[in-house]
Amino acid sequence: MLAPACGSSSAPFESGTAGTPSSAGTTNSAAGSSSSVGGSPTTGGSVGGSASNSGAGESSIAGSQSTGASGGSSAGGSSSTATAGSSSGGSSGTVATDKFSFFVTSWAGLQRLAKDFGLPNNGTDGFGGDLRYGETGAGAGLRGADKICAALAEASMPGAGTKGWHAFLSASDDGTGKPVNAIDRVGTGPWYDRLGRLFGNSVTDIAQQRPANADAAIKNDFPNEDGVPNHRPDPSVAAVDNHDMLTGSDATGKLLDATSNCLNWTSALGDTAKEGKPRVGHSWPRSTGGGSMSGGGGGDMNNWMSALTESGCKAGANLVEMGGPLQSAVTVGSGGGYGGFYCFAMTP
Repeated sequence: MLAPACGSSSAPFESGTAGTPSSAGTTNSAAGSSSSVGGSPTTGGSVGGSASNSGAGESSIAGSQSTGASGGSSAGGSSSTATAGSSSGGSSGTVATDKFSFFVTSWAGLQRLAKDFGLPNNGTDGFGGDLRYGETGAGAGLRGADKICAALAEASMPGAGTKGWHAFLSASDDGTGKPVNAIDRVGTGPWYDRLGRLFGNSVTDIAQQRPANADAAIKNDFPNEDGVPNHRPDPSVAAVDNHDMLTGSDATGKLLDATSNCLNWTSALGDTAKEGKPRVGHSWPRSTGGGSMSGGGGGDMNNWMSALTESGCKAGANLVEMGGPLQSAVTVGSGGGYGGFYCFAMTP
């Protein structure tokens, strides 16, 4: 028996004005059944090994625009300002680049980068738990994830990719043999989304179940790199079950344990005995009332840093509500997600 819904798509956290479609609604159709979450594993496997996915580096993807928002692609003709456009979720006007320092990686964006990088199935399964993205050696998973953040930020707002982006990921080895906590990788704040809305003023603000003092429009539905509410990235279709975000962290943003980070974010084979199972947080809560899940290593369903443990590290998505993580799927997205993660810039 599956645990109660990991993240019901009926949860009342849609803004209702998501802006230009991110194309997630169409690509997500591949995840309509539990069998679709598997996909092909990313080709990375061993801990700290060199990435077996050769090809495009960071420069090869920054110029490619996300299918997720024409507002994002048309935004920012200069590095100083960017027109919010149709990805503004109903907002209008301009947004300065110094007000863009937080986002959730969109499914469309990750698929685009995975495709450009030459991953299997034209990148339709995403990266899974292998986030090396061309990096090699110790700490490659974290460095690669940081590059992914920078590439998505740059694609949405030209110039923003240079702001020192870090993925909110904990790992057992930061590249020097020491464990690292996600909460220690994000700088000191403040952080703003693509449209200049406040996510948090300080580490104290964000190291809570939901970020204190966050703009009400994004507190319970974190936006992607184009400023679009991620629960419903395509306003032409219903909200999707996509809130599981990789963190490897506990409820305070610190490393959960050695088995929660897909071998330091370097592996996506789906071998749970070797890789463990990644811990994820919820970019939007399961419900307003809180609660926990007994199955799938569940915790606080409202915690953005640590809500439950996914069923494996393999690449794949499941965006249709099917209950808790599917233990037979061994993918990063079986419980309602696609292997997304949070990105923070060191410069507000």
